[in-house]
This record gives sequence, structure tokens and C-alpha cells, in this order.
Amino acid sequence: MTPAINLAKKSKTPHTIHEYTHDAASESYGLEAAEKLGVPVTQVFKTLVVKLDGKTLAVGVLPVSEMLSMKAIAKAAGAKKAEMADPSEVERATGYVLGGVSPLGQKKRLKTVIDQSACDQQTIYVSAGRRGLEIELSPESLKKLVSGAYSYITQ
Repeated sequence: MTPAINLAKKSKTPHTIHEYTHDAASESYGLEAAEKLGVPVTQVFKTLVVKLDGKTLAVGVLPVSEMLSMKAIAKAAGAKKAEMADPSEVERATGYVLGGVSPLGQKKRLKTVIDQSACDQQTIYVSAGRRGLEIELSPESLKKLVSGAYSYITQ
């Protein structure tokens, strides 16, 4: 079990775990998940960690087929500027390795912004804390579990 799965179970949040064999040669973890699970890319969301105003970390959860808008996530998180966080900092703060960073069950709870497009889906898939492991849940459940907010954060 990962901290993400433990959090969903402990909170009694309805969810489904999906596992697939991760291919180390895959260039995009999210697109690989969508393909191997046979679900639309609009339903599989990636978790990206950014640094706001050079100080604090925040999380953006967006469709794997989209690009994160630094300007949009900074604005949504109440900051002036955002940049991708350093990978070692991401792993330290979340407790997860890159490619398996889940918005759920992070070591340090970070401000989380979920792309508004999640609301168009009944359920979404996010990393369950390890490459090759996804957790499917409703966007509202994710928002509640991470104390997140919705905003348009893609380019």
C-alpha cells in the first residue's frame, strides 16, 4: 500500500486501484497510463510540483495531454511567479519518486490546484504513489482529500 491508497481507504473515499506494468523506456508516464489502462487522456491526470515566488511548493493536477501554464498556476495559488520545482525537493516534500508523485498522501500537504477540466469527468485517474499504479476517484473526492481548489491551469 502507498500513502495515497491508505489515505483514500482511511477516509472511506470511493476509489478503484488500477495497476499496469510500467515500461522504463516510456517517455510520458501519464500517456503510458492512459494507453495501458485503455482510458481517454482527458481522464488521466498528472501531478506536477511547482515553486511559487521562489519559496513555497504547490501542486498542479492536470490532464496528461496538457501543458501546465506557470502564469495560471501562480495566479490560482495566489503567487506572482511559478517555476517547476527541483526534482530532489519534490521527492523530499512529497515522499514520492518522479513519475509516481501522487497528489494524495504527500509527506507535507502542499497547496493543490486541480485543473477545472476535471469537473467534466465523472472520475479521474491520478498516480497512486508509484509508477504503474493509478487511483481512480471522483474529482470532488480528490478536491476534498487534498483541500484543493479548481482553476484553469493549462496553456
